[in-house]
Amino acid sequence: MQRLARYKFILLLGAVLGLSACDKGFEELNTNPNASTTPNVNFLFTQSLLKGNLVYDRTYFYTSYLHCGNYIQHFSIAKEIGGSGAGDKYAVNDFYQSFYYRYIYTNAILTLQEIITALKAPEKAADNINKLSATRIWRVLLMQRITDLYGDVPYSEATQGRNSVFLPKYDAQADIYVDMLKELDEAIKAFDTKPGAVTYGAADLLYGGDVASWKKFGYSLMLRVAMRTTKVTDGKVVAKDWVQKAVAGGVILNAAENAVLRYSNGPQQYNNNPVAFELVGQDYSLNSHGADNIEWGKYSKTLIDFLKTNSDPRLGVVSVVWNNNVPDTAAAIQKGMPNGSDKKTADFVTYSEPNPATVLNNAAPLLVLTNAETNLLLSEASLRGWITGDKTQYYNNGVTAALKNWGLFGPAGVIAGAKIDKYVADHPLNAGGSFDAQMNQIHTQFWAALLLDEQEAYANWRRTGFPVLTPVNYIGNATGGTIPRRLPYAVAEQGINGAHYREAVARQGADLLTTRIWWDK
Repeated sequence: MQRLARYKFILLLGAVLGLSACDKGFEELNTNPNASTTPNVNFLFTQSLLKGNLVYDRTYFYTSYLHCGNYIQHFSIAKEIGGSGAGDKYAVNDFYQSFYYRYIYTNAILTLQEIITALKAPEKAADNINKLSATRIWRVLLMQRITDLYGDVPYSEATQGRNSVFLPKYDAQADIYVDMLKELDEAIKAFDTKPGAVTYGAADLLYGGDVASWKKFGYSLMLRVAMRTTKVTDGKVVAKDWVQKAVAGGVILNAAENAVLRYSNGPQQYNNNPVAFELVGQDYSLNSHGADNIEWGKYSKTLIDFLKTNSDPRLGVVSVVWNNNVPDTAAAIQKGMPNGSDKKTADFVTYSEPNPATVLNNAAPLLVLTNAETNLLLSEASLRGWITGDKTQYYNNGVTAALKNWGLFGPAGVIAGAKIDKYVADHPLNAGGSFDAQMNQIHTQFWAALLLDEQEAYANWRRTGFPVLTPVNYIGNATGGTIPRRLPYAVAEQGINGAHYREAVARQGADLLTTRIWWDK
């Protein structure tokens, strides 16, 4: 087991790529003369878009669904605390909770580093600036996800096996955030907008190589990164300055600019929407008709109560109850399962679960970053007095976008314009209310808007504290009945990279679910 763990770790760091022979002639003898020495960066970039978006290999299911989505009460799992689906019991489970940490470096970050190295080759650098900029921006998105889950993580020395760095240090999260913002700023400014400039073209599944769209995506990500630091007081990042820079540069404001990966219900796994593929394959088997879900999962009572109480037109779009083996979207029969449930009750089939026509549709799109998120963040920025736009208009635009974007999921996701207008009119921002009251409104809508993007919704909830959630105090939980603030590192790290692991723990705090990371004040 120890040898296996060490082997996996070496792969994570790219050490295999950097090993040099110590015997004369050994390297030449072990070189495949038919292998390419130059990576096809277009293919690698496409792979990084797919792998980085929590696709397949259980990353979405283990990290986003079982944990982040259960922590913030979008979903509920009825397994006992020892079961795999015990996220809302606040249990510690090394295999499931460290999976993203173990997966993302080897399957996406390492790939991006190989792309960057190839693109920076002196003979190619001048022609590849747009590819390099897009790659740097995408790397920031993935690194923000991993540091937001765990806190201090390998960053500056990660994937440096070529340089004989096999045991990378854990960078302080504050330093990671400083560098991510620098990376975004430099990458965006470096884009070449001249006609005919080389891009990834069709290999770019987000924007088809469109530079203007990538710049908006970069500035929108800058807005997200900056807003995460609103409670930071050490001066390493001044959120207001970076928010203003992002807004001045131009962020995503309309649906045509959204960062969306599109899928088809094709015969290959990679043709299918990863959320649908994972949820159907690991819990919501369509053949069970809601009666025998693998992990005994359903929507949370918190989510369904919110949608019903507010007459939210998204209810029937996202949720069904299986009624005589038929998925029924009728509002009256929707009900969520309480978090903390530990048994499959006799009426299990009567609880709400994801709609097969939208959420569980293999041809559904994957929304990476949209105008719903950006407009709601801009509403908060306006509330703080950081930008001149109207907070109410941004709020209305964000709520409207959140409802309209479900139309991307096909006919079953389309909400009539009149219903959207009524919902927005019935739920106005209380512009004269207290700061906290307005934050609650903005970020409760954010929480609803980012259903399925569970990592981002969980991170934003930790930053803002909204919506106010009632924790589960399940017997034997590891947090004393408080919602977890982070995921623990992989246990294997304690032995393989023990010195740097201990440095990180000494700096950040105990390796517990309850330890708050740098920006989570």
